[in-house]
Amino acid sequence: MGIGSLLNVDGWRIKLPKWRKPMCFVVGISVITVIFSLTLRAAPVPAAETIRYDSGGVQISSLLAKPNGSGKHPAVIVIHDQQGLNDAIRNVVQQLAAAGFIALAPDLLSRTGGTGTATRIESDVAGLSPQQTVEDLRAGVVFLENNPDVDSAKISSIGFGWGGWRSFKLASTLSNLSHAVIFYGATPVNGLENVHASVMANYAQYDFFDTGNSIWTEDTLKGFGSKFSCYIYPKTFRGFFDPQQAHYNAESAKLAWARTLDFLKSDAKS
Repeated sequence: MGIGSLLNVDGWRIKLPKWRKPMCFVVGISVITVIFSLTLRAAPVPAAETIRYDSGGVQISSLLAKPNGSGKHPAVIVIHDQQGLNDAIRNVVQQLAAAGFIALAPDLLSRTGGTGTATRIESDVAGLSPQQTVEDLRAGVVFLENNPDVDSAKISSIGFGWGGWRSFKLASTLSNLSHAVIFYGATPVNGLENVHASVMANYAQYDFFDTGNSIWTEDTLKGFGSKFSCYIYPKTFRGFFDPQQAHYNAESAKLAWARTLDFLKSDAKS
């Protein structure tokens, strides 16, 4: 079969069959970044509070932020990376609230004492049970569904890195999840046939494993009738969104965040 196109990102080339049109867009930094930056500074940022919800008899400590104003709001459950519930995740929760969402970020180290007590956070997070963390997140969705300020038909998820796989898993185990956002996270090999949410992924160019699998992810989800879109950010590495990580890329982070909010808001409209 002849080769009709190449996915080319600064020298990284993936051969595609002539019938294949990649949905992952290789993006640069544009004027939207400047507009988003000005909007971000102008928006009032609600405070985040620490709350706890029950998951199988265990109290899961979480950050919760609500937008200003009355009425029901769409909600997002935020899933941290291997750095745990850090300041970067707190900022995501607050910025989501500023954008009109009720945001909940569970500390998935709660069963072992929490991020604040961990001495080796990344290895402690890596050692958590995948199934148990998904169950704790599902309990967080139930908490949001029971919150009188939440529009229970409009609950979405965002996962970063380690949390990206769990955002996918929520979508594959919760038929009522609206949208799932993944930042440079792995794709589960099983369960994608159960994804009913729309899925958007923000990939780093030099995260070769997860970004390289984006073609398989797209083909698999489309084959099951799911909606999937993704973006590849040039000259970025895994972790480009987190200001506390060495590979933070401010311009790409702002652009990815603008696209993420647009994606979630399109779902939030009644």
